[in-house]
Formats: sequence, structure tokens, C-alpha cells
Amino acid sequence: MRKIFAYGDYFDTFYKKQDQKSRDKIDFVLDLLKHEKHVPKKFLKHLEGTDSLYEIRVSAINKEIRIFSFFDQGNLVVLANCIVKKTQKTPKNALELAIKLKKEYFKNKDNEQA
Repeated sequence: MRKIFAYGDYFDTFYKKQDQKSRDKIDFVLDLLKHEKHVPKKFLKHLEGTDSLYEIRVSAINKEIRIFSFFDQGNLVVLANCIVKKTQKTPKNALELAIKLKKEYFKNKDNEQA
């Protein structure tokens, strides 16, 4: 079983702005991520050209939600920022923010352990 951790307030802020049906879909996918050993690519996809960054994929009514995430020690999924995807291409600024948050997370973690 994986643990899920939201880094910063990006995920919580995004989640609270969603309608109930979208929240239910997000909850379903996160629950799947917690309990399934092999998560289908439909729900979790590695973002090519990134240093182990993933997008959690949620299809809600009339919108595609992407939650950028990464793994820490294999069983902890760290949620970073989120977007509602409007085109086929992932917005560069959202991807850059996710990369920045991942670096910040591990830097802070290393400082805490030192």
C-alpha cells in the first residue's frame, strides 16, 4: 500500500475549488494509486523528458485533470501542483512548477535529515 502526501498547499487549494463529482473522481484515482500494485497508464503516466515526474490522470465530466507527482522511497506518492488540461500539450509553466516543487521537496527533506 502506498501513502499519499500533498506537498505545499497546491493540491488542497485545487481540490477545494473542484465540484463534488470531480472531487469524487480524484478520490477514486488516488484510492486506486494507494491500493493497486500496478496502476494502469490511464491513471498514472511518467512524463518523458523529466526526472521521474508523473501525472496522475483524472477524467471528470467535461475536463481532464492532471496532478503532477513523484515518488519518494517507492511507496510514498508526493502530490505537487494540479491543472485542468485544456490542450493535448502540458503547459510549460505547470511542468516547470512541478519540477521546482520536486527539487524543493527533496532539498528540504535532506536539510531535515542533516
